[in-house]
Amino acid sequence: MSETTAPTPFTPSDHSSSGPERTVTTATSLNDKDMRRILSSSFIGTAIEYYDFILYATAASVVFNQVFFNGLDPAVAMFASFGTLAAGYLARPLGGLVFGHYGDRIGRKKMLVLSMMIMGGATVLIGLLPTTATIGIAAPVILISLRVIQGVAVGGEWGGAALMALEHAPKKSRGFATSFANAGGPAGAIMATLVVSAVSAATGDQFLAWGWRIPFLLSAVLILVGMVIRLKVSESPVFQKLSEESEERKLPIVEVIQNHWRAVVLALAAAMGFYVCQAILTVWGVSVAVEQGLDRSAVLNWKAAAAALTLVVTFWAARMSDRIGRRRMLTIAGVVGIVSAYPLVLLLTAGTMWSFALAMILGNGLVQGLLYGPIGAFVAEQFPGKVRYTGASLAYQGASVVGAGFTPMIAAGLMILAGGSVILVGAFWAGMLAICTLAVLLTKESSRKDLL
Repeated sequence: MSETTAPTPFTPSDHSSSGPERTVTTATSLNDKDMRRILSSSFIGTAIEYYDFILYATAASVVFNQVFFNGLDPAVAMFASFGTLAAGYLARPLGGLVFGHYGDRIGRKKMLVLSMMIMGGATVLIGLLPTTATIGIAAPVILISLRVIQGVAVGGEWGGAALMALEHAPKKSRGFATSFANAGGPAGAIMATLVVSAVSAATGDQFLAWGWRIPFLLSAVLILVGMVIRLKVSESPVFQKLSEESEERKLPIVEVIQNHWRAVVLALAAAMGFYVCQAILTVWGVSVAVEQGLDRSAVLNWKAAAAALTLVVTFWAARMSDRIGRRRMLTIAGVVGIVSAYPLVLLLTAGTMWSFALAMILGNGLVQGLLYGPIGAFVAEQFPGKVRYTGASLAYQGASVVGAGFTPMIAAGLMILAGGSVILVGAFWAGMLAICTLAVLLTKESSRKDLL
């Protein structure tokens, strides 16, 4: 085991200490048995929770407009379906605050277990929900309520999973370790997309009648697996050290607002970039492709293929951020995204399968992966240990609302405003990535920061 070190310039890690009263023992290597268990728990647990969350996004693109909002004009039905999607994102900061408060007070591990139980229950209930044709207006109302519960659960999930990996890991590998929690997102997206695609192909014409429910009901099995894994990990050493200190502390949210509001704003703006990419490509883009008549199963399969590439690029970009710094890696990613935004939108909406596939591979796989890899460690490192769960969750989940929750609706509205042209969508995407990159440049390098 090794000790964390005092803040130093961005140079290879040394082993100096800020004092024995403020030291924390962390793993000497990511290959330690306990560290492997923690990384697998962060990855698998987050993948399962994001399976549930992204499953809803996929269903909102291809199912819910026809099941819960049937009878409306198709464009209005799609807009309403995306509205229920946004409700989940709006709830994520609330989940981040609630789970962050208790995660900073009573422990990271307990909150991870609770978030998984809540998410699983809400997802299964969506799979059992009667349609509007059966129970009328109550169906979309209940659907929105369950989506809000999903949002609260996933809002608490990321902070705990990322911090468990970050706070156990050696300093020189924190970015790569934290990326295991982030990588659970595309892994969950792959699972959700492939399951929906397989069920769609297997049930055929019955998919909209009852087949869409199967992926939601499968969540019950996945949640049981995730619970077994999560119950075996040890609590964060940073939290254990802080809990031993007797100093009186303010409420975490009060501390964050009073002393770390600038960090929240900059981390939120920085994290918006990959969320915008995700929303435009995997939600709005998928819905446009299906509306243009492309085969639904093929569209979903290409979405899954792109998510697999996202997974690979996420790990690579995170590893690079440990070597060259978070700011430099995120700046490179932001510039790549700004330059490619409009061409990707043109490919995404060209109406051919090859153009859609290319847009997903380049946009979702490459651009989003480059942004996604370093962002978990970057956000978490902006805050001190005693309020890290609250501060990081507030910033990260706030970014999900601004960057992903409303983006599909905004993109759909911009298309209508521009008379079917995609130029405004491309400009919006590039503009959001520019804001993300500027926020990163306004922060200091954090990869060698002391976690206490």
